Amino acid sequence: MRVELSDDARQLVALFEDEAAVTVRDCVIDEAHDQVVYLVKRGEIADAIGPGGETVTTVEERIGRPVKLVEDADTAEDFVANALAPAAVYNVTISENDDTIAYVEVAQEDRGAAIGREGRNIDAARHLARRHYGIDGIELT
Repeated sequence: MRVELSDDARQLVALFEDEAAVTVRDCVIDEAHDQVVYLVKRGEIADAIGPGGETVTTVEERIGRPVKLVEDADTAEDFVANALAPAAVYNVTISENDDTIAYVEVAQEDRGAAIGREGRNIDAARHLARRHYGIDGIELT
């Protein structure tokens, strides 16, 4: 799917790519949760985080809001699992009936991490999954 970026998002992508020397595939400015979500090329997430989280901290200070990083994936199932990190995801099943829904098996103790404060993690995962894989919803099981 083709993703359109706003001018602000393009500027944030350039800033992060310059700081981390990684490839950013998408950037979502999440006004509802006051965060910026970056989708990083598969295999580059460690460089995006930086030693001890240094790169993320630097970018957060420069833009004045929290940053969430998501690693890209080759399949919709892996993408959804990555988007819900740091929660441990055991299984993702994509159901295509009237809507395309990703059913995600998460351990009870990781449900809070998957959802995030005020729903910020699952909302970001839903937004990215819709943009990149046409998934209409994500349900935790």
